[in-house]
Amino acid sequence: MSNNLGKRLLELSVEKGISQRELATMIGVTETTVSRYIKGTREPKIEILSNLATVLDTTIDDLIGEEKEEKNPEEYPQIKRLIARNSKKLTMVEKRELIDVLLSEEE
Repeated sequence: MSNNLGKRLLELSVEKGISQRELATMIGVTETTVSRYIKGTREPKIEILSNLATVLDTTIDDLIGEEKEEKNPEEYPQIKRLIARNSKKLTMVEKRELIDVLLSEEE
């Protein structure tokens, strides 16, 4: 893990007006430990990463600098054809579930 975590912790805590001491208290570690996360000299366990993400209202991927793959718009016609070809085989319940999934992906 690079020091992306430290940069994001600092950015988000400043953005939210949370001091290192407050952040430490909120996630159950010492202020020194938070300082080490920010400097990149210590890496948090997954439970602490999860707590940090919750407190800072973000995701673990965002904290550690993992970028999500962008969907390729060129793939959409292929997906549409696949759905159209197989839609007659779907029950009404399956069609509703598919619609729910598709709509939730856009949010």
